[in-house]
Amino acid sequence: MTNHVVLFEPLMPANTGNIARTCAGTNTVLDLIEPLGFQLDDKHMKRAGLDYWQKVQLHRHDDLAAFIASLKPNAEMYLISKFSDQTYTDVSYTDPDKDYYFVFGKETTGLPETFMREYYDRNLRIPMSANIRAFNLANSVAIVLFEALRQQDFPQLETSHHYENDKLKDAYQRPSRYERNLGAN
Repeated sequence: MTNHVVLFEPLMPANTGNIARTCAGTNTVLDLIEPLGFQLDDKHMKRAGLDYWQKVQLHRHDDLAAFIASLKPNAEMYLISKFSDQTYTDVSYTDPDKDYYFVFGKETTGLPETFMREYYDRNLRIPMSANIRAFNLANSVAIVLFEALRQQDFPQLETSHHYENDKLKDAYQRPSRYERNLGAN
């Protein structure tokens, strides 16, 4: 089972850089569908991805048709769109024989309507209020991706780690005001 974040013609280097960092931190493949609105060596994108780019498994596709042609028979593709009635939490992402592809549209216009209609039953929504048009692309990726990872029990990810000078695990005298039962109402 492999998770893929797929960006259709992304325009903003900072969003793509932040998404690349999320992909590096979660062992998620990043698929970019061209044309891109920036160069991959763009300083803003590299700044957003910091020094994680070498840890990103990156696939580039010439266009949407080339991306679709690259999908293997075990691919489960989901299109993330504010126009869907089905939420991303309604789906199970736990089949170990499947690779999961989460396709996100460009920041200004989203995914092509014809593509969304062709895969109508594969459109998923992130619930939101009517106060905004859409969530930020990088935030949307994190929301959906972490739901899939949660359902998959965070495969190959550390759910606990001990750091040098660990703020929570090193032996030190905590003030008594921090001793409380978090489960109590």
